Amino acid sequence: MTTAVLESRAGRRCHNMLNSLHAAHYFSPDLGEELSALGITHPKARNFAVRGAALGPVGPGTVAAVFYNYKYELVARHVPGVWESAAPGEILDARARAVDATLRRLLGEEILASREMAEAAQLALRATEACTRPARPLYSAHADLPVPEQPHMALFHAATLLREHRGDGHVALLTAAGLDGLEAVVTHTATGKGMTPKWVFATRGWSQEEWDAACERLRGRGLLDGDGELTEQGVALRAQIEADTDRLDRAPYEHLGAQGVARLTELGKAFAGAAVGAGAFPADLIGKD
Repeated sequence: MTTAVLESRAGRRCHNMLNSLHAAHYFSPDLGEELSALGITHPKARNFAVRGAALGPVGPGTVAAVFYNYKYELVARHVPGVWESAAPGEILDARARAVDATLRRLLGEEILASREMAEAAQLALRATEACTRPARPLYSAHADLPVPEQPHMALFHAATLLREHRGDGHVALLTAAGLDGLEAVVTHTATGKGMTPKWVFATRGWSQEEWDAACERLRGRGLLDGDGELTEQGVALRAQIEADTDRLDRAPYEHLGAQGVARLTELGKAFAGAAVGAGAFPADLIGKD
């Protein structure tokens, strides 16, 4: 019997589908309600709270380091204050309740109770068996959390592990490429696949002036042209970073195998599509304008 070879971008495609499902809760009103009940009411504090809680009650320096593309001063306005409002364990419980409510609202009870959901959770958890801890702080912190029993929550947990595993490797490569946090965002936005400047300013703490200064630095390096588009050198750099990220993130998907990855991608695409169709994300989130 022959074993199908894992195509070079198969893991990336699978990750993109699972990450879309994972990211939906960041924009969910359910998350705001759960955190507000704990005294965390500022919209910009939510991400630091729920994504950083697995690290424990750390200071702003740690959060800024691992999140990478957020302005430190923004982080410091909310961390460690969020831990004074609620302990990390309480925040993680609130996140779980919000995710459960969000997925029920976006996908519906029938999908959550389906065999396909259980299958997706099983496949995603199998992929996480090959994730590695060294030099991956956000992944490693989340890997210490228990696996939920309900399939849709187990799928969210596995999607989170795969997301943070890839993200930790990606941050290392951005650093190696000499792109600071804002420059990384600017070049990603220039590909047409990143957040619009409006959402960068609203969520990452950077100003228009700082964005313009980052653009000027990138033009000086030959990565951005006068119109804010990537040059050939810029396109090549972003492509190389993504290819190297695929390489560092290959183990989970090789462990799952080509057929398993294809099936998980198919299921993830269906679930993510349903979530997007139900209005999971703002219409102006992704793009250049």
